[in-house]
Amino acid sequence: MSISSTTTSTGTTPLGTDRQTAARDHLWMHMARHSPLQGGTRVPIITRGQGHTLWDDQGKSYIDGLAGLFVVNAGHGRAELAEAAAKQAEKLAFMPLWSYAHEPAIDLAERLANHAPGDLNRVFFTTGGGEAVESAFKLAKQYFKLMGKHGKHKVISRALAYHGTPQGALAITSLPDMKTPFEPLVPGTFRVPNTNFYRAPEQFADNEKDFGFWAAERIRETIEFEGADSVAAVFLEPVQNSGGCFPPPPGYFQRVREICDENDVLLVSDEVICAFGRIGSMFACEDFGYVPDIITCAKGITSGYSPLGAMIASEKLFEPFKHGDTTFYHGYTFGGHPVSTAVAMANLDIFEREGLNQRVKDNAPVFKSTLEKLKDLPIVGDVRGAGYFYGIELVKDKKTKETFNDEESERLLRGFLSTALYDAGLYCRADDCGDPVIQLAPPLTVGPPEFDQIESILRSVLTEAENHL
Repeated sequence: MSISSTTTSTGTTPLGTDRQTAARDHLWMHMARHSPLQGGTRVPIITRGQGHTLWDDQGKSYIDGLAGLFVVNAGHGRAELAEAAAKQAEKLAFMPLWSYAHEPAIDLAERLANHAPGDLNRVFFTTGGGEAVESAFKLAKQYFKLMGKHGKHKVISRALAYHGTPQGALAITSLPDMKTPFEPLVPGTFRVPNTNFYRAPEQFADNEKDFGFWAAERIRETIEFEGADSVAAVFLEPVQNSGGCFPPPPGYFQRVREICDENDVLLVSDEVICAFGRIGSMFACEDFGYVPDIITCAKGITSGYSPLGAMIASEKLFEPFKHGDTTFYHGYTFGGHPVSTAVAMANLDIFEREGLNQRVKDNAPVFKSTLEKLKDLPIVGDVRGAGYFYGIELVKDKKTKETFNDEESERLLRGFLSTALYDAGLYCRADDCGDPVIQLAPPLTVGPPEFDQIESILRSVLTEAENHL
């Protein structure tokens, strides 16, 4: 039977099936619990986006408070990005980067290298963030082997950090519930404390800089304990996503950079979320004043209009591959896809023409102060983050910072908040990977009026949440 790819506007598939039924019967959604859907709960179906607004199949509108998934930085409905994709697909729909090249990949690699700090000049394209992290993990291990340091293969990351779902990236990830079902994983990964100042050890409660130094020293301590001759890299997000937007304390990354240099360990800045204006600059390492050895990025590189990721490596790391028959035996069929790289070029044109990076830098203090108004609510313990990337931690007792137990968290987040916020017109994330948080990362095109709308919705729903504890 021939099945048309044309969609209908009647709520039925081309085969005539009710879309809700087809979704329940055939669509395996990512990171989703399917039991409520099997019981008849409605599947949220988004049909359209424009700017910072989404519409569902019932015609209801929502503020996109998460830019899709920290992705749609330039906003929805950008016709020129769709046109760039169509134009490139007509000219060259596909060509791999396996010993060949094409114009959009060359042009984008040069452009990214010009934006990257230091000597990060070499761009290895992937199709997404997890693949970029996987690529960095493999490069770090091979680089040290080429340098004659065969024992350097271990990797350090932070507690609660998320770095992706491929086997290597998942091993670097620090979320037990996401890892246990897929064990055994790639060996040789280790954890250090994150930079959650709200829950810092008591002796640092009033001194963020000292807390940052303490957290950085835990990296040094782990390297020394494992042996510097066995550690290849440290993977850190500029602002850690999982756990609820942990920004770095002053001086933290400067000390980490020193520790890595002292021990011949690579510093990988995982900017899958934080790059392309999410914090302000094209690359967030510049916002926090450090130069890594590798940057991993994805998401906002195309504002989600086509899949693309990248590992950007220093000239030092590329040096061994300039000679003889040395090869990085690693690649992806669709990595650096011509349509995706063409879209990325057009996306960066929008960034430059509309000054989106400066817009974030100018508006970030207003976003922060607007969200901090919520701290007058008994359930709001902390508001933290940077740029257009914030987490709101919810607590049971504000004075003691007591958090919710697993049952309470389940009832609060999944039982009430996720649905209530969506019903109130705000698409965001209610997450309990660490302590319960609400995360916000809207398109970079929003400003103070939208900040006020987001705060108003949050205030209303969080006030009601106290009746559901």
